[in-house]
Amino acid sequence: MEKSKWNKLADDKTIGRTIKALKENGMDAHIAINGKEAAKMVLEIIPKGSEVMTMSSITLEKTGISSEINDSGKFVSVRNKLYSMDRKEQGREMNRLGAAPDFAVGSVHALTEDGNIMIASASGSQLPAYAYASNKVIWVVGAQKIVKDLDEGMKRIYEYTFQLEDKRARAAYGMGSGVNKLLIVKKEIQKGRISIIIVKENLGF
Repeated sequence: MEKSKWNKLADDKTIGRTIKALKENGMDAHIAINGKEAAKMVLEIIPKGSEVMTMSSITLEKTGISSEINDSGKFVSVRNKLYSMDRKEQGREMNRLGAAPDFAVGSVHALTEDGNIMIASASGSQLPAYAYASNKVIWVVGAQKIVKDLDEGMKRIYEYTFQLEDKRARAAYGMGSGVNKLLIVKKEIQKGRISIIIVKENLGF
């Protein structure tokens, strides 16, 4: 498949169908016109003073969500706390903090039209919070990430997302990435726990 396929924004009909499916699967779902509106929506969901972990995400960086949460002083930034700790001496405590923040904010790598979420990870560090441990999960997702089904989602992850993330990781950390762990969320049984904001803009990969 051409890489341009994975950059193409879903049309309004597809977005609407996906929103409906997400709600039927127990997740709150909303549409934002652009990244600025998405950021405003995220910050309206999170009460000031809340404990928040921003997961590594190009989408959060480009929309300014990461900087607002971690640098504004309006929230208790788990990421900042982790940066102040020593991995060698406090590794176990750091794992606990990252695994179960009150709010977890990030993005996903593929979103199916029938309302399934797909997230690939090299380390798996963000997956416990997303799957169960956080009281509230918020995902901001560019509409180019909507795919037909899980099979197409896997192709998107391996043919497109991984290639870009591997390149980014090598430049940033001097080592490659990997699709080592994969989370698929098909349904949420806890009402109001997961919120998804689909942005009608090409964000992240």
